[in-house]
Amino acid sequence: MPMRTLDPNFSSLLLESMADGVFTLDEQGRITSWNPSIERITGYSAQEAIGQPCALLNFTECFKESCPTGITECGILTYGRLDGRECFLRHKEGHDVPVIKSARLVRDEQGIIKGVVETVTDLTELQKARHEAEEAARRLGEIHRFDRIIGKSHAMQQVFSAIEAAAASEATILVQGESGTGKELVASAIHHHSARKGMPFVTVNCSALSETLLESELFGHVKGAFTGAIRDRVGRFEEADGGTIFLDEIAEISPFIQVKLLRVVQEREIERVGESRKRRIDIRIIAASNKDLLQQVQQGAFREDLFYRLKVFPILIPPLRERKEDIPCLVTHFIELQNRKTGLVIKGATKTSMRILMDYPWPGNARELENAIEHAFVLCAGDYIDVFDLPVEIRRFAYRPAPLKDGGPPAPSGWFAKPLTRDLLMNLLDECVWNKAEVGRRLGVSRTAVWKYMKKWEIPLRK
Repeated sequence: MPMRTLDPNFSSLLLESMADGVFTLDEQGRITSWNPSIERITGYSAQEAIGQPCALLNFTECFKESCPTGITECGILTYGRLDGRECFLRHKEGHDVPVIKSARLVRDEQGIIKGVVETVTDLTELQKARHEAEEAARRLGEIHRFDRIIGKSHAMQQVFSAIEAAAASEATILVQGESGTGKELVASAIHHHSARKGMPFVTVNCSALSETLLESELFGHVKGAFTGAIRDRVGRFEEADGGTIFLDEIAEISPFIQVKLLRVVQEREIERVGESRKRRIDIRIIAASNKDLLQQVQQGAFREDLFYRLKVFPILIPPLRERKEDIPCLVTHFIELQNRKTGLVIKGATKTSMRILMDYPWPGNARELENAIEHAFVLCAGDYIDVFDLPVEIRRFAYRPAPLKDGGPPAPSGWFAKPLTRDLLMNLLDECVWNKAEVGRRLGVSRTAVWKYMKKWEIPLRK
């Protein structure tokens, strides 16, 4: 069948209308045609380009890492084609333009080389879109993260805003929240985003020491102040000079230490134990408590004047059970941490295990969740954490049955009773190969109780 040829005028219009840059080379590697799109992409006009070698464009990649000096060294003669090579060309004004380059060797009917056709697709807009997407992803990560604090919930966004405001001031901060919510992380974030970030950040757990030891720990002592004081000792307040001191579990300090601390907060002065000399200190104080300090004041366990001195700028960290939308982010974060720590490559959690993690009330908050993920890493043998990789108390809570109306076994104690359905029991029986003792262990009930549920729902003893 004879080959149809296009009208030369139509061919010219076709090349001129193409969005991709198109140019041709003769058998010597000199440019012979140059469409308007390649003019736009490269900055070279047809008059400037025609007659020049392909090396004019200085592609960063072709068949090899860079273009050769002439067509005789070019891989197009060997391979005959180049498909979709992503690289850069050098614009006339000197900057690099991201492009996709393709090329075809053209021969006549006798197989004699007539030249080369090259097409160039401008990726500038695509690369811009890529950068914008990467920047959006980075900003999204910033929204969900503040240092090592993770959370996308509205409550945590308020905490992040409070941290930023606190870091920009010198006010005394009171951080309140249940154990495991990350109070020390908040204090650290405030310090490391403040003007004092290059100075010491000193942490003291006030519940870990007796009154006498805590006094010495905070204020220091001089030689001979008490039995065993064989030399002068600098206290934690002095160690924090110029920086920040974080007083964790502040509700546990005795009335005596409360009086001494009040003086420090008011005057920024301390006296070492056994010494009457006052020492000036320049410190930022951040206190924290897992108890309601106002309630402690009302009960007479904490000084009211100290309470109001400490809560100049209060920050309340919500418990994990009140911000469950943060759990998937935290699970991903803890899995990434454990992957780096253990060298494993666990990709995530299954839907079933994630549902259990979402349902559990987390009395130990984020710290308990982190421990649960670490526990799961010990048992996980696949790519994803599954139900039975989780700690047993979390599994038992998820599968806790409601009591039978006919006097069946009571549900184990807990925050709530999740009704055991026939389908759930059937699934558990399948998972345990119909071993009723194992099902009972997972439910936290006896083998007899499992049998009673099976009888109630007319489930056969064996499948």
